[in-house]
Amino acid sequence: QVQLVESGAGLVQAGGSLRLSCAATGNIGRINTMGWYRQAPGKQRELVAGETTFGNTDYADSVKGRFTSSRDNAKNMGYLQMNSLKPEDTGVYYCTAKVEGWDYWGQGTQVTVSS
Repeated sequence: QVQLVESGAGLVQAGGSLRLSCAATGNIGRINTMGWYRQAPGKQRELVAGETTFGNTDYADSVKGRFTSSRDNAKNMGYLQMNSLKPEDTGVYYCTAKVEGWDYWGQGTQVTVSS
């Protein structure tokens, strides 16, 4: 089993920054890809940033140029740096990982951006 635990949640004013972290623990063989989703109140869960099997990262149009996803393979950690935050970035952010072909999800962490 693999567990993903997000951290870095918080309340921030518009224009501010936050960095989310995702720690992968358990029976980790090889992490194929990692990514981040979010779900705003009353809306469907949407992709924020996702690694592809080609090694690049796809970003939602709404976060391009503001968010950066990265990974530290040695530590089995993923990160989402969020800059120039907007109130519409508010939501629960979920870390995902594909490990040895299996998909795993974190429990989610709340990000609130005030105007």
